[in-house]
Amino acid sequence: MKGNLISIDDLERSDIEDFLSKASQAEKMSKAEASKILRGHILSTIFLEPSTRTRLSFDAAMKRLGGSTIDLAAEVSSVEKGENIADTSAVVAGYSDICVIRSPYEGTARMVAENTDVPVINGGDGANQHPTQTLLDLYTIKKEFGHIDGLKIGMLGDLKYGRTVHSLAEALDHYDVDIRLISPEETKMPEHIVEKIGIEEEKTELEIEDLDVLYATRIQKERFPDKQEYERVKGEFILNKQRVKEMKKGSILMHPLPRVGEIKPEVDKLPQARYFEQSCNGVPTRMGIILELLGVDKDA
Repeated sequence: MKGNLISIDDLERSDIEDFLSKASQAEKMSKAEASKILRGHILSTIFLEPSTRTRLSFDAAMKRLGGSTIDLAAEVSSVEKGENIADTSAVVAGYSDICVIRSPYEGTARMVAENTDVPVINGGDGANQHPTQTLLDLYTIKKEFGHIDGLKIGMLGDLKYGRTVHSLAEALDHYDVDIRLISPEETKMPEHIVEKIGIEEEKTELEIEDLDVLYATRIQKERFPDKQEYERVKGEFILNKQRVKEMKKGSILMHPLPRVGEIKPEVDKLPQARYFEQSCNGVPTRMGIILELLGVDKDA
């Protein structure tokens, strides 16, 4: 599948499974084998808002594949001089074979894709979509259970502004799963997503005992227009050791990170905790995404 990765909504189940398969192949490759595949190729990253895991894992993924990266951050770019994002991205993408962009503004990645000739990957656009995070989330779940169909999955926290849960909910609509939404009233999942995928279980209490997967998110302080509202809800759902131990045997706790208090450090050593493994899965998943969008077979 050559092309762009802008929104999970653009993908069919078969496309998702192709990405997950490529991720699995990438994880099984030796470092020596992987390092020969994309020699001479360049990945550009344009990050107009802060990032740790997405930026570093794309950098690691490209280098694992033998390619190189060039990086543009807003504070050192001509965007600071007033250049529009379309012009900046067209120039930077022209220096590379594939481009990743993260922006605080919804729709930026699609606009960039329309103005460049190389594959474009959405590294997160505002409160809209984060498709590569979703693919690594699905990869984590599939590695753990061997399947996705038949699972009961809860999403907890900021479901209004959290783009990771927006993308994940839309992706899970391709599978036979039960989804439970758990959030304060102020941060409920947008109604258009609820209606689109037919979610029936919305809770304002922490009911997690029967879940296979609990996907927790932080309250997105930077996206709240009203800071007083943020202060009201930021500590409403806190996962400590006692609460997580109430999850059923074999269940897992995920989080896209960073966490800012919603999961206590005491939870890290519990068997349910998977958020650090989840983060590490970003490298093989993004290796697979790069290979899939460039149309490169690992044996080429």
